[in-house]
Amino acid sequence: MKVLLLKEPKDRDSGPDPYIQELGLYGFEAALIPVLSFEFVSLQTFFEKLSHPDHYEGLIFTSPRAVEAAKLCLGENSKNEAWSNSLKEKWNTKSAYVVGKATASLVEEIGLAPQGEKCGNAEKLAAYICARETPNSSPLLFPCGSLKREVLPTILKEKGISLESLTVYQTAQHPSLQESLKNYFSQQGIPASITFFSPSGVRFCLQHIQKFSGDLINQIKFAAIGPTTAEAMEAEGIPVSCTAENPSPQDLAAGIKKALRL
Repeated sequence: MKVLLLKEPKDRDSGPDPYIQELGLYGFEAALIPVLSFEFVSLQTFFEKLSHPDHYEGLIFTSPRAVEAAKLCLGENSKNEAWSNSLKEKWNTKSAYVVGKATASLVEEIGLAPQGEKCGNAEKLAAYICARETPNSSPLLFPCGSLKREVLPTILKEKGISLESLTVYQTAQHPSLQESLKNYFSQQGIPASITFFSPSGVRFCLQHIQKFSGDLINQIKFAAIGPTTAEAMEAEGIPVSCTAENPSPQDLAAGIKKALRL
């Protein structure tokens, strides 16, 4: 049974994509189509901020891309040396808040200890942070994308938790998205399920899916990686057959299995 995942593949150097693997265990034939393209920006400014941990109470990472921006910042030998020699130790006296296992794993790779990975979305992470931070203290540094939602900043502001946002990557539609979807539907047919992984994925993909699936779109069970994405789907009139309990391969695969009544 075919399922389509609207996400980019995991880095090939780190092995097979875990979503493909997990869905395979359930007997699904999963395919990935990259939806988004990213351009990293303001990396020098980001490194300057990372160079002054004393100015901040901690860090917030809500996407793997934001951590990748940090890794790029530290890519030059001199900067990596500064990070390894002193900066990493200083940041480790502070909190590094994250959403999801993928982001947490990358944060561990740069030598920090992630907190809050089980929160699952920005709203829950904001509540988690508010329970641990003191109002009117130094700001939390929040590297983010150009399409970030305002939920987390708004909740923290309401609770008096200071936040300093910095856009470190720009998000756009992947240049081959339309062609990839066209080829998939023409060669593979209508999948049993399609999973969206972000609100921007809904925005960029929906019109193409409607076009290429035609009247058969009602046969597809649509899944969401989390509640934020589910809300974006519902706002566009897409019936959400399942929302992963947590943004993980295991929870998504279990949700799709249940939605397809297997």
